[in-house]
Amino acid sequence: MYSTEPPRLYALVPCAGVGERAGAGGPKQYAMLNGRTLVAHTLAALAQVTRLAGVMVVLSPGDTRFAEAVPGFEGWAEPVGGATRAESVSRGLDALVERGALPHDWVLVHDAARCLLRPEWVDTLIDACRDDEVGGLLALPLADTLKQAAGGRSAATLDRAAKWQAQTPQMFRLGLLRPALLQAGPAVTDEASAIEALGHAPLLVRGSLENFKITYPPDFELAERLLRSR
Repeated sequence: MYSTEPPRLYALVPCAGVGERAGAGGPKQYAMLNGRTLVAHTLAALAQVTRLAGVMVVLSPGDTRFAEAVPGFEGWAEPVGGATRAESVSRGLDALVERGALPHDWVLVHDAARCLLRPEWVDTLIDACRDDEVGGLLALPLADTLKQAAGGRSAATLDRAAKWQAQTPQMFRLGLLRPALLQAGPAVTDEASAIEALGHAPLLVRGSLENFKITYPPDFELAERLLRSR
């Protein structure tokens, strides 16, 4: 049923991964950075985005570390995560619906591991997308020369023109994102890919180099230095 209420904005943070490539000795979202856990930095930034009606974290079933890792968290922590990011996001969207979210509401999906997020970047995305028919994502134009690898060697140089590096948050209406993810399947790596598969073109909103995803061991040192410099 169509709602006459203005759309609300929710943040959804999939936080059910194990972070095997990060070498953190456990789920990387609970690694310590500059005095607090990685995910605590992420959620602290989202807490400063005043236009968000709520923040939901999707945890792995049986997660026993989140409450200690993020003391005083005022959002929703749902232990419904799946084996892949797409499954965790889909289940998180279901949980948002159970909490009253409507199809025309916006959902901003953000990686827990992008812990250098600044609230002003989120506000920029909201301003750019809230009147858009599709929605969009933070991203950066590709600046480096792009290589095609084969056997550990450079086999070809690819055209970098019109190539962008996707970041998060990625902002789409719940009523569009939910079926898009179901149709795309569990292997899809970001929400924009699922939206594109339906024939839509998400808006690209320029992000920041600092909004990188902690993936490998050296990333922790870089993030620590950047956090200390703020």
